[in-house]
Amino acid sequence: MGSLEAERTTTGWAARDSSGILSPYTYTLRNTGPEDVYVKVLSCGICHSDLHQVKNDLGMSNYPMVPGHEVVGEVLEVGSDVTKFRVGDVVGVGLLVGCCRSCNPCKTDNEQYCNKKIWSYNDTYSDGKPTQGGFAGELVADQKFVVKIPDGMAWEQAAPLLCAGVTVYSPLKHFGLNVSGLRGGILGLGGVGHMGVKIAKAMGHHVTVISSSDRKKEEALEHVGADEFLVSSDATKMQEAADSLDYIIDTVPVVHPLEPYLSLLRLDGKLILMGVIGAPLQFVSPMVMLGRKSITGSFVGSMKETEEMLEFCKERGLTSMIEVVKMDYVNTAFERLEKNDVRYRFVVDVAGSNLNP
Repeated sequence: MGSLEAERTTTGWAARDSSGILSPYTYTLRNTGPEDVYVKVLSCGICHSDLHQVKNDLGMSNYPMVPGHEVVGEVLEVGSDVTKFRVGDVVGVGLLVGCCRSCNPCKTDNEQYCNKKIWSYNDTYSDGKPTQGGFAGELVADQKFVVKIPDGMAWEQAAPLLCAGVTVYSPLKHFGLNVSGLRGGILGLGGVGHMGVKIAKAMGHHVTVISSSDRKKEEALEHVGADEFLVSSDATKMQEAADSLDYIIDTVPVVHPLEPYLSLLRLDGKLILMGVIGAPLQFVSPMVMLGRKSITGSFVGSMKETEEMLEFCKERGLTSMIEVVKMDYVNTAFERLEKNDVRYRFVVDVAGSNLNP
């Protein structure tokens, strides 16, 4: 199994400041231990939250920062106490790499809600070293936060599932919405939204994509597989759709009104917020009172849910719609993502890239 005691170096692409521009950066991987897995990164998805982080939109960024939390890689070496993985396995690492393991969320397989969780990048590990993400040649992660990628699932297809996929799967399961016959809405057809359509359809739901214009109507209906498309600025159609949905998954990552969407919910309907927004959202209380409606939120998913979701996607042949790029294109990819110019997830071919040109 080899010794994992010595530190290693790797090269990643890091942002140095809030310009968010990435360039090669060589750094030391954190000290590894008996429960750690040393992984060669094969591919890594680009999430909208990566954009927030590299540009310090939330005011919490630390530099240099190597982003990337939709990581698929190959196991190069395992610690002496690792039981779940062996050399050569294709594995995934998502948004978290640590938790306290003793609080109620940790004890109930909800470690993503642990108050002491450790992010896969822009955080500090328990040994005091900064965590860095998947836009890099290698990484080290505790086996608890590593999942096996199902056999036969393409690396680049699996990467977005580790964030976008489980982010949708988790609330549908938790709120008891993983039953057939429901009517759901997906607000925003981006990386998370398009996986929302696919997963909800696979659960047997009638799915309506809600968007601010009809620009994505054809792709929503013909390419992603939605049943209906609703333009939120069309007052007549919005009125006709009132009280028709059991839930709405709101993936919009910028400030937007909630009341138009609350009106679409049936009795006991749920508006599930998933976009990271650094400013207050508003609504008037009768919009939720007069229908016993809920505004709630959900954050990625647990490791157990991630494993379930991967199997769910494999069994049903679900794939993400992606554009594969090399690392030297990553800054352009971020610019395009900021303009919503991607269908629907960029995935960096890390193993096929020259990380230090």
